[in-house]
Amino acid sequence: MLVKFTSSTSGQIMMFAAIARQLLQAIGKDCSARGVITTEQLPEAITRLRQAAAEHKATPPASSGDDGGRASTVGDEDESRPVGLGQRAFPLIELLQWTQQEEGFVLWEAASDF
Repeated sequence: MLVKFTSSTSGQIMMFAAIARQLLQAIGKDCSARGVITTEQLPEAITRLRQAAAEHKATPPASSGDDGGRASTVGDEDESRPVGLGQRAFPLIELLQWTQQEEGFVLWEAASDF
């Protein structure tokens, strides 16, 4: 399922519900089918998302260390590296920042409770 974040001033982004839930929890929002991040809540939401991304980056994912007996190349490393929370949060952080500059708000909507 997809969740759509719509800014009152800056457009919209969509992401999978599992990631949206993780980001909304980092902000301190209930994961309901619809919600709002008000103008007053934007600065704290941006700060919390940045902190969550930084914390996630500080704890690297566990790896098995087994490369299957093959030499690794730069291309192999890039393909096998998981996408981190910081990379997933970046579009939402940008949307929140653009919205904050215009003193707007952000709505989110999912097909059902997620």
